[in-house]
Amino acid sequence: MIGYEALRRRHVAEAREEAPDFLARPDWPAERLADHRRACLRRVIAAAVQGSPWHRRRLAGIDPAAVDEEALADLPIMTKDHLMGHFDEIVTDRRLTLDVVDSHLEGLTGDAYLLGRYHAVASGGSTGRRGVFVYDWDDWKMCYLATVRPVLREWSSDPALAATPPVMVTISAANASHVTGAVFQTFRDAALTVHRLPVTMPRDEIVAGLNALQPTILGGYASALHPLTAEVDAGRLRISPRLVVTGSEPLLPEIRAGLEQTWRVPVLNRWGASEGGVLAASCARRGGMHVSDDLVVIEPVDAAGAPVPAGVRSAKVLVTSLTNTTIPLIRYELTDEVTRLAEPCVCGSCFGSVDDIQGRLDDTFYFGGVAAHPHVFRSPLGRRPNIVEYQVRQTPAGAAVAVRCTGAVDLDALRDDIAAALEQLGVRAPEIVVTAVDGLDRQTTGKLRRFVPLTASASPG
Repeated sequence: MIGYEALRRRHVAEAREEAPDFLARPDWPAERLADHRRACLRRVIAAAVQGSPWHRRRLAGIDPAAVDEEALADLPIMTKDHLMGHFDEIVTDRRLTLDVVDSHLEGLTGDAYLLGRYHAVASGGSTGRRGVFVYDWDDWKMCYLATVRPVLREWSSDPALAATPPVMVTISAANASHVTGAVFQTFRDAALTVHRLPVTMPRDEIVAGLNALQPTILGGYASALHPLTAEVDAGRLRISPRLVVTGSEPLLPEIRAGLEQTWRVPVLNRWGASEGGVLAASCARRGGMHVSDDLVVIEPVDAAGAPVPAGVRSAKVLVTSLTNTTIPLIRYELTDEVTRLAEPCVCGSCFGSVDDIQGRLDDTFYFGGVAAHPHVFRSPLGRRPNIVEYQVRQTPAGAAVAVRCTGAVDLDALRDDIAAALEQLGVRAPEIVVTAVDGLDRQTTGKLRRFVPLTASASPG
């Protein structure tokens, strides 16, 4: 059997060879993109019908050779519960049972191939439902190229940047069972030098690592990058990145503003998921993100599953992978709240655009018949510049808010502002407790879940 390093080097060589054409895809003519999407969709549907007993039943009567995006909207929705409950019938390689994949993930100490061609990852389970996903050889390569595409396109388009070696330091998951913890391990030295600092490291060690590495590109979870602005203000962090790249968590407006104010460089955001890699990524020419239209079909829908128009925030989004034939994800439900942008991007790309993802349907707190969207809490929290991190946990009568501060904050006034906002919604006599803390609990992936409803409070993440 071929060893890991030989497989990895072959994977890296293929990615390096295919990178130029892949990076150019956002500039394709609309007709070429439409032809590509149709062909990929039919290939995925055909693989599902042929190789997956579960999909074969679900898609009975469907002619893969005739499917288009209009017909896709008539197919049933697929959920994480479907995937995990019928995993062995959904995968198209009969060797990939859930037991086999779980055993592989549990034994990971670093990057590794499964059966010599696959990569397996697990979602953080932030909603209490763990998910397991498998990428084949080509799909994992596409995942990597989609991850670096916004950075490399921005780098090559600016002569000042193009003359500077791109060195990226990313502060994210250390575990190789997470997409961000694995993909850069597989493809190290492919097109971009990437150093990883685990988000779980003590902050002074992260600061020391950044000072030593001097990244030209600073990447990581938004919740991990935002506290670094205080380290710059204090004079402890001394770096001059040319780009800042966030992903895997919502990039809140106040965090984007703080990052831009600190480093005075473009902040690129990525919307990704363990299920499909990078679903959208920022265009530095305007706000919002280009959808990875060459890799996925997205359908923003309301709570009942009906499509919502551009400019209206969805309750969730249905994603169809155009590349994954191992675990065909066809109209797969994600609870991210997505807003399509109606106007084409000023950069001229044929790819559609969405606004920065600001939250998930699962983050909404329900008090009887009253729904409290995360914005109810974000607004008063975001007005306090000395709050660099926060986490809001729903309680039966209100919420417990933990805040990490770098300066004085009137916690009583903050409590009253949040309570007033909830009362205005119709929540009667909400009980709000605000506590200053030295640090916040993160999920096993290193992500910070900012809003934890009662239904997810018992989940370990």
